[in-house]
Amino acid sequence: MKNRKPLLAGNWKMYKTCAEAVDTAKKLAELVTKVQDRDIMIAPPFTALFAVSEVLKNTNISIGSQNIFWEKEGAYTGEVSGQMLVSCGCKYVIIGHSERRQYFHETDETVNKRIKSALLYGLIPVFCVGETEKERESNETFSVLDKQVQNGLKDFTLNDLKTLVIAYEPVWAIGTGKTATSAQAQEVHAFIRSLIEKKFDADLASKMRILYGGSVKPENISELMSMPDVDGGLVGGASLKPETFSKIVTYN
Repeated sequence: MKNRKPLLAGNWKMYKTCAEAVDTAKKLAELVTKVQDRDIMIAPPFTALFAVSEVLKNTNISIGSQNIFWEKEGAYTGEVSGQMLVSCGCKYVIIGHSERRQYFHETDETVNKRIKSALLYGLIPVFCVGETEKERESNETFSVLDKQVQNGLKDFTLNDLKTLVIAYEPVWAIGTGKTATSAQAQEVHAFIRSLIEKKFDADLASKMRILYGGSVKPENISELMSMPDVDGGLVGGASLKPETFSKIVTYN
């Protein structure tokens, strides 16, 4: 029996104007108002964070950011700091998403700095790891994940990471319609949990939530969540429509 509270997180990526985001958030809140046994988070674009957080006050939905910069302030055009995110109502922040790594050349080292900054401001980091299709076909999945976890969490102590969430997102399954089978997801999640146990301790590993991200849909969420080491979903495209995401959130 899992003792970890599920987290269903929606990453809206670069979609929705401010008005569209507010409208979607309002509709979602109405659809999931009775949900109490699992955590819900949505990550709108930066431009909509404050407006969405205002309409979600006193609801059961938390706000997340899609990224964070590691400096408090300064001449860093286009970047957003932890204190800015907190002032917009954020509770979570997604860090190291494969699209950030792929298109904006984020590295394990910059991911590490972002996690430090998130923790400094009391934000819950959702630390993304995952392998490409080529790496999976070359049987490098575990070595890639080992490197990402070791470097991403370098120099942290046990106490630092009590709120950390890890999201496993096989890059080959993001936006492709391909999904890891529940058995594949379980195998990787169990491996990630074993890495946390080796690097830190068994108690932290047993309490840490590990989400699956990669073409999560209403049709596959129940089976994925039935796996002993899958604690939720980091949902992309299917989180953009409140009717669809609410079905994922309210899975049985």
